[in-house]
Order: sequence, then C-alpha cells, then structure tokens
Amino acid sequence: MRVESAEFVCGVLRWEDLPRDGRPEIAFLGRSNVGKSSLINLLVGRSNLARTSSRPGKTRELNFYLINRAFYFVDLPGLGYAQVSRQQRISWSALLERYVLEREVLQALVHLVDSRLDPQPLDCAIAQWAPEQRFAYLLVLTKTDKLSGNALRRQEAVWRDVLGPREVPMVFTSVPEKRGVRELWRHLEAILGRR
Repeated sequence: MRVESAEFVCGVLRWEDLPRDGRPEIAFLGRSNVGKSSLINLLVGRSNLARTSSRPGKTRELNFYLINRAFYFVDLPGLGYAQVSRQQRISWSALLERYVLEREVLQALVHLVDSRLDPQPLDCAIAQWAPEQRFAYLLVLTKTDKLSGNALRRQEAVWRDVLGPREVPMVFTSVPEKRGVRELWRHLEAILGRR
C-alpha cells in the first residue's frame, strides 16, 4: 500500500474518548519492548510517527494514527513490564479488554512477539484465543535479524504448535532490515478490502 498520509490523532485512556468516526482500526498488541511503535513507523515510512523508546512500557495510552485518512493504526500499551503503578496497569487492562472485545470497528489484531524468546504464557493465551474472534488475527515475529535461519525455522515450528490447527498468517519482520513490510501490508490490505 502506498501511504500518502499518516498522522497522530489522539492518545486515549478512557472508553468514551475513543474516535467515533467509524473508520476501520488495525490494532498492534505485544509485550513491552517488542517493537510495536518501530514496526508502525516502518509500515508508514516514517521514523518518528509513533514514539519509540529504549525503556519498556513507553506507550501508556491507546495511540491512534490515521493512515491515508481512511483507517487507523492503534498502538496499544505494552503487555507485561512497565514502570507504572498497579492501579494504572489495572486501568490499562480493563480498557484493553473492553477495546478488543467490544470495539466494532476493530478489523484486525496484529500480535507482535519477540522471535528470540520462547513463547510466553500471556502470548500463548492470546494466540489461542484471538483467532476465534470476529476480527482478523496476524502473528508477527519481530527482531528476526537477530536469529539464524535454523533458529527462525525452529521458532516458527514452536508457534505453529501453539496455534494448533488454526490457519493464522505468520509474518517475520526486522525493522533494521525492513523485512516483512510488503507481506504484512498484503495481509492488511486484504483485511481492509473485505469490509
């Protein structure tokens, strides 16, 4: 897809503040420091649209980016580690759960996992639950430039085992090498075209 415009619209901490314009949304979900913001920047061809940080847990809101004035990318707060209060984590959790379960314009959940790590329990739970939902689900293995070909094939096999018989697109990405961009866009365009 040719990205002609990409702009930050809002950061949301409350359900009532979510955009109400009815445009489709593609949400990016993953553990802190998995590279959600970096991947969004790579997809839109901009280095500084989504804020990145070396400190995990920097994304603290549901950040909405309007792409081509047609649909949103939504950068969700990182799962797991973040240097915030317990109350803040509970608040995020409630909003995230409601967003994923109830947001009617949510078209796809792009689930990022670090290719260097063995599947974590929370990621496994998401990978087994999300394919059964009303939205499309894609599993993205990030930081694949850090692995050899054999190690990457092993990780793919491990994740296929986690997914079981479900037919889930799996995309391998590397921000430094710009790997996986075309393939991921191909899936996203197909999802948006089904509306």
